[in-house]
Amino acid sequence: MASPRHADVVLVTGVVTHNMQEPLRRTVEATPRPRVVVAVGDCARNCGVFAGAYGVAGSVGDVVPVDLEIAGCPPPPQAIVEALRRVTRR
Repeated sequence: MASPRHADVVLVTGVVTHNMQEPLRRTVEATPRPRVVVAVGDCARNCGVFAGAYGVAGSVGDVVPVDLEIAGCPPPPQAIVEALRRVTRR
């Protein structure tokens, strides 16, 4: 979507850096409720190989509430599609 105000789902695909904490919070807050936040991949879920790196604030769940996590580095396309199907069944 061109604007988070028109989105239903926020997909985050990487770690959250110190510089991106506030923009991520603002983006999620701008998304209307009910919204779903999805952490896609190990970096988004638990920082993956970037855990403890300089400039990394943490995982997506450390900054905003996450509704769904998709494991993998990278996650297989089938896992992403299945997760998005679960979101649409809610």
